Formats: sequence, structure tokens, C-alpha cells
Amino acid sequence: MKKQFSKPLKFILPLVFGVAIGWYSFSKIPFQEITPYFKRANYAWVILGLFFGLLSHLSRAYRWKFMLEPMGYKPRFHNSVMAVFTAYLTNFGIPRSGEVMRAAVFANYENVPFEKGFGTIVAERVADLLVLLLIILTTLFLQYDFIKDLLVKNFNPTTLVLGLLGLLVMGAVFFMMIAKAKSGLPLKIKHFITGILEGATSIFRMKKKWAFIFHTLFIWLMYVLMFYVTLLAVPELHNVPMAAVLVGFIAGGLSIAATNGGVFVYPAAILGALTLFGLPETPSFAFGWIMWTAQTALIIIFGALSFVLLPIFNRGK
Repeated sequence: MKKQFSKPLKFILPLVFGVAIGWYSFSKIPFQEITPYFKRANYAWVILGLFFGLLSHLSRAYRWKFMLEPMGYKPRFHNSVMAVFTAYLTNFGIPRSGEVMRAAVFANYENVPFEKGFGTIVAERVADLLVLLLIILTTLFLQYDFIKDLLVKNFNPTTLVLGLLGLLVMGAVFFMMIAKAKSGLPLKIKHFITGILEGATSIFRMKKKWAFIFHTLFIWLMYVLMFYVTLLAVPELHNVPMAAVLVGFIAGGLSIAATNGGVFVYPAAILGALTLFGLPETPSFAFGWIMWTAQTALIIIFGALSFVLLPIFNRGK
């Protein structure tokens, strides 16, 4: 019974949150105020941004092979590309479910065991997280005093430290129980975690570590460039400081990760981030919607095509 309710909640709760944020945002800035910006936008910059986004997705699909080769798997590039786009599209249903879909596609069409494929995706996310932390550190360096004052006003350091310590203790107890498992569900979890760890540690066994690092940096460079050049589509937002670009990029990325593809939340996150730097509200909100609409259109088109073409390209599977 609980499982029947949990699955819809994973879809409904982020969507309800997004709708609530959207309602609040539009109560402050009505939709009719941002439609002129769609008409006046320079779509040459939008198209260039989409090109950079497409390059990042292709690079992500190609990077995956560096994770799988040490385990003896040589996936076909077209399947990897379609798996990436189906994963992105799936995230519009349940946030972060795309990783599961991506591993399932390779389990079905490339005979890569699910837990090993999922483990490599976890390793990829670790590498991506390191780059994101690098971007955050760069942003802190550029706007240290400003961001420090902002965090001090909104967060209690003592509460954060106690919360982290509590999570560490619970995690240690959980892994001790799993390590000693001999049968039943705990043993299945142990085998699953072992498979994930094998995939995750494949990064250290790669023959082409530098190629993997290059593609990881390239993916995130394309993400930032996609954000920046699309920003240029709105004339009122020219000459935006790089710190504002990075803060907006981070805020937008986190909103997509936490909700159903960032629906309603992404433009609001961009609005909040850019206005922190004194940028005008309506153009910032309009840019958020232009950026989200362009990204979403790219994912829906290529994701839908991937769902259709996967079984066609893999008729024997």
C-alpha cells in the first residue's frame, strides 16, 4: 500500500511545489509582462545556446564509454546518446529517475547489468559534483563578501553542523548492518551496493583518464556557455557580471535537479538569483522562461525521438 502511494507522490509533490512557485511568481510579474521579451529576443543567441547544450549531451553520452570499458563493455554510441536523452525526458516525470532509466536502457540493449551501469552513472555524478563544487568555489571567490552576508542572514551554522553529524551517524550504522548481512533483504542490498561500488570505482581503472576529465570539463563548459549566450538574447541583460551568471547558472541547475525538469521553478530561481545582483526583475524572469523553454523543447524533441528509435535500432534485443 505504501509503495502504491509513494510512486505518485514522487511525481505529484515536486509538481505541486513547482505550480505553487509558478503561481507566486506570476502574482508578482504577470505573464503578459514577459511575453514582449519573447517577441524581442534575439533567437540567434538562443539557437547557439541550444547548440552548446546539444554538444554537452553528446559529450556526456561519449564519456560514458570510458566508465564501462574497464568492466569489459563496449556500448554503441547511438544507444548511449538515446539513453541520455530518455533519461533527461524521464526526469520530467519523477526528478532524478533518469539515472535509473539510463541504466535500464543499457541493461536491455547493451547487456550491461543494471547495478554496474547504475554504478558508473553514480561515478559520473561524483565527477560532475566535483566540477559543480569548482564552479561554486569560483563564484565564492568572485563574490565572497556578498555571498557570505547572504548565507549568514538565512542559515543557522549550528543547525547545519548538527544535521550533518546526525546524517553521518545514521549512515555509519546503516552500512555496519549491511556489511554484516548474511541473508534476506539486507544481503540483496549488500550485493546491490557491491555492484554500484564496482561501477563507481571504474573511474580509477580507466585507461583514458585524461579523456574522461576532458569530457567532464567540456560538458560543464558547454552548460555555462549555453546559459551565458542565451542570456545575451535579452538586450536588457547585456553586460551582466560573471558572478551573476555563475550564481544564476547554479540556482537554475539546482532547481532542475529538485523538481520535474524545473517546471515553473527554474524561471523563479533565475529571477531570484539575478535580482540579487540588482538586475531588473521582469527581464530576468523573462530570460528564465526563455532559457527553460529552449532547454525543455530540446529535451522533449530528442527524448521522444530516442524513445521511438531505441527499439527500431535494436530490433534484435
